Amino acid sequence: MPRITKEDKARNRRNIVDAAGRMFRSHGIDAVGIAELMKEAGLTHGGFYNHFASKDALVVEVCNASFAASLGVLAEAVEQGSDSAGSPLERVVADYLSTVHRDAEDGGCPSASLVTDAGRQSQHVQAAYTKGVEGYLAGFASEIVRAAEESGQPIGPSEARERATRLLSELVGAMVLARAVRKVRPDLSEEILQTVRSHALD
Repeated sequence: MPRITKEDKARNRRNIVDAAGRMFRSHGIDAVGIAELMKEAGLTHGGFYNHFASKDALVVEVCNASFAASLGVLAEAVEQGSDSAGSPLERVVADYLSTVHRDAEDGGCPSASLVTDAGRQSQHVQAAYTKGVEGYLAGFASEIVRAAEESGQPIGPSEARERATRLLSELVGAMVLARAVRKVRPDLSEEILQTVRSHALD
């Protein structure tokens, strides 16, 4: 029987995390069993515990990885600065509240796709989700401060934090509602997205 190298083991672990990320975001954490998850990752059921002590440990890693990817998109937008499509936050809002994100088969950003699940999971999972939320709040607040200074109307960190909290709450709430009604009322779903897109940065 061929011996599994460190590279193979690392690749298999990434495959598990990637598959779990897609399945958790699209179906919900509790709806995904280890057997179907490992099948999706192209691995055998019994191999799961060679990588993770429990499903809970996997969920934590998925939260961390998913938020890291989403926050990387935010960081990239900030680094690019303003362009013809608007300021970094304007582009982030437009992308987040797009029909493409709403209809993403993998559930898209974990802030909205895992929001209900996180409240039902262990403290370890909630801690990972909270870390992601804090990352968004910090990123938003930093960009809000920068934009305010650039406009000649500087604000303090407390006000920036409040605006960041409101912004994230509006984005997540709008996405959850838009997804909840899209099949029976696509017009209402689009109305929700469009309304919040238009006023999230007021």
